[in-house]
Amino acid sequence: MRLVIARCSVDYAGRLTAHLPSAPRLILVKADGSVSIHADDRAYKPLNWMSPPCTLKEGADDTAGVWTVVNKAGEKLIITMEEILHDSSHELGVDPGLIKDGVEAHLQELLADRIETIGEGYTLIRREYPTAIGPVDILCRDADGATVAVELKRRGDIDGVEQLTRYLELLNRDPHLAPVRGVFAAQEIKPQARVLATDRGIGCLVLDYDAMRGIEDDKLRLF
Repeated sequence: MRLVIARCSVDYAGRLTAHLPSAPRLILVKADGSVSIHADDRAYKPLNWMSPPCTLKEGADDTAGVWTVVNKAGEKLIITMEEILHDSSHELGVDPGLIKDGVEAHLQELLADRIETIGEGYTLIRREYPTAIGPVDILCRDADGATVAVELKRRGDIDGVEQLTRYLELLNRDPHLAPVRGVFAAQEIKPQARVLATDRGIGCLVLDYDAMRGIEDDKLRLF
C-alpha cells in the first residue's frame, strides 16, 4: 500500500463530473490497483475513488504534478499535486479476512450444508472460496450450472453489497467461472442495501437462523 499526503485538487470525468478544490488530502494506492482520496473526517469513506481494474499514470517532465487514473470504462480521476508532504509504501501481505462471529459462521456452515435453500438444484463448489481480496463465503452452481457467489451477513447493509460487488468483479475475470452472479444473504437486509443489490443484479436472501437449525422453515425467501 502506498500512502501519499499532499496538497492537491481532484477532478473526476465520467458519467458525471466532480471537482475537489485544493486542500491537504490522503491518497491511498492499494495493491489491487484502487486509488482513493480521503479528508481528515468521514471515517472510512473516501471523498473520491477509482475501483480496480484501473491504471495509474504519474506525469513526467512538465506534468510531474499530475496523476491520471483510468478505469476500464474510460472514466478518469485526475489528481493535480501542488505539494507532496509524505510519500511512503508498505507491504501489508495477505490479509486473513474478517473473523466471523459465532452466528455468522454457523449460518455459513448451515447454508453450505443446505445449499438447496438458495434454490432447487443448487450444488456447493466450496465455502470460503479464496480470491486476491479475501474469501467468498460460499461459491455454488445453480440448476443450470451457472456460478453463484454468496455473501453472508447477520445484518445486511450497503457495505455488504459493496463487498459482494468487488468479489463479483474479480470472479468474473476467471473464464472457468464466468458468468458469476451474486446472492446477498442475511437474517435482516436493510432497505437501502436491497435497493442497491437489485440495481446491481444481485439477489437477496433472508435467512431464518432458528429455522435453519431445525425448526420448521417458513421464512426463507429469495427475492
